[in-house]
Amino acid sequence: MRVEELALAADISVDTIRYYQKQRLLPPPGRDGRLAFYGDEHLDRIARIKELQRRGFTLAVIRRFLAGELDPADEPLAAAVAGTEAAEGGEEELFGVEELADRVGVPQAMLDSLVREGLIIPRTVGGEPGFTQADVSTLKGGMRLLEAGLPLPELFALARHHHAVTREVAAEAVELFDTWVRKPLRASDLPEDEKAERLVEAFRTLMPAVTALVAHHFRRILLQVAQEHLESVGDRSELDAASADEAWSA
Repeated sequence: MRVEELALAADISVDTIRYYQKQRLLPPPGRDGRLAFYGDEHLDRIARIKELQRRGFTLAVIRRFLAGELDPADEPLAAAVAGTEAAEGGEEELFGVEELADRVGVPQAMLDSLVREGLIIPRTVGGEPGFTQADVSTLKGGMRLLEAGLPLPELFALARHHHAVTREVAAEAVELFDTWVRKPLRASDLPEDEKAERLVEAFRTLMPAVTALVAHHFRRILLQVAQEHLESVGDRSELDAASADEAWSA
């Protein structure tokens, strides 16, 4: 097949084929002089790429699967990681950044900037990024902070700092999982399907536990710091109100 025929058979564009080749997802074509020819192995490879994209895998993960760098037991784990939000909350409506801007009531350019900086992280399904109602609720919470008088540049600076620190903690958590759960299971003599099942079960058990632990600890630390600040600068009425709120939220 010529590249145009491959694109037609695979139902993708020629540009996508070129992109897959650039990303080392497709093997090079055969050549007859200056003419490039593709075979059924290229068509099968594209079908596999599309299947993995539909399951939410990134191209970087797909490349490692296709290169044989990940064990068979890793594929269900990667699928669980890619689909963890859907697994926890059921099927969710996904929409683009334009609709997200409409629902929140902010300029799309602002959200585009937040996405570029990693301060808003979309879910990727079928190779396409999307947002959920949880993103709408989170951003509306940010809008309430602005309405309360917090300046936008300072909020962005705080968000960037939080993002950097959170990524560092998350990287440590993932490394712990890899070292003490994934690698020992991969090195065990269990059948591949049982390894895969145990990895997915461990991830789905530990993910909500870690999330709840981090959220609870941050809330307690925030209340503690606020209390300490008020004890140094606040008056009696502010201290009483803060104590009442802390008791209610405990």
